[in-house]
Amino acid sequence: MTSPHSGHGLRVVASGDTDLVLTRAFAAPAPLVFAALTQPELLRRWHGARGWRLTVCEVDPRPGGAWRFVSTGPAGAEMEIYGLFREVVPPVRLIQTEIHRDWADGEALVTTVMDETDGRTAMTVTARYSSSEIRDAVVRSPMERGAGEGYDRLAALLATLIHERHHP
Repeated sequence: MTSPHSGHGLRVVASGDTDLVLTRAFAAPAPLVFAALTQPELLRRWHGARGWRLTVCEVDPRPGGAWRFVSTGPAGAEMEIYGLFREVVPPVRLIQTEIHRDWADGEALVTTVMDETDGRTAMTVTARYSSSEIRDAVVRSPMERGAGEGYDRLAALLATLIHERHHP
């Protein structure tokens, strides 16, 4: 199954039996994108879909370090995801496990790679699930909309941070 989806500048493609690949470009250098993915004070400013707020953000970006996000959405809905960092190579790569509190079917392995050219960063996120059924359920979920909205918020934050650097 390979089905490209697009929206919000985000491309989502199912790959092989268990992978989901998300790609998005940002008009920012890789170190700034990396910081926005690993620093709680920045994550709180962009992470999640519109209407959702990151209420718990714990990040220890080193091999073996834990991370945990709790997001609160409309009508008090809550989503918790957590895991461990396996590899951290600033500013080009993060490999981490991801477990959703409400999942009974194990964890995903998520690899994020940033490739900077001329001050723009292409980010590729590959999530490997334990089965094609889980991956396909994620494809059918609102994940793409939420990720797209979150990455739009990230792009806006990066633009703000760059502007603030040049116009203190």
